[in-house]
Amino acid sequence: MCKMLLSIKPQHVENILNGKKKFEFRKVRCRSDVDKIIIYATHPIMKVVGEVDILEIIEDDINKVWEITSVYAGISRQLYDEYYHGKYQAVAYRLGKVKKYKRPLQLSDFGIKFAPQSFVYI
Repeated sequence: MCKMLLSIKPQHVENILNGKKKFEFRKVRCRSDVDKIIIYATHPIMKVVGEVDILEIIEDDINKVWEITSVYAGISRQLYDEYYHGKYQAVAYRLGKVKKYKRPLQLSDFGIKFAPQSFVYI
């Protein structure tokens, strides 16, 4: 069991926590043994607010990944295309059970000093 902490914009965090967003998109794939995402909500929240299980990692051509994920992407095709502009491959983490923390945590609670640009293994 391995976890990674991801920096995620608050509007996307909200959609993950309420079940509207069932995929998290990234340009870089994590290790295969990662099975949980620790969710750090970026500015203005700047707290670790919960965690979510990873059910599957999808890595393929950006159009193929969109076909698979679009219904529960939680973002528009325009935003997706802007994010992957100039890229050929996309990574999508299919999200499972979500746990919202009763009390948000600080990065320092995980021994982290700065929010990661991409992700950090926990």
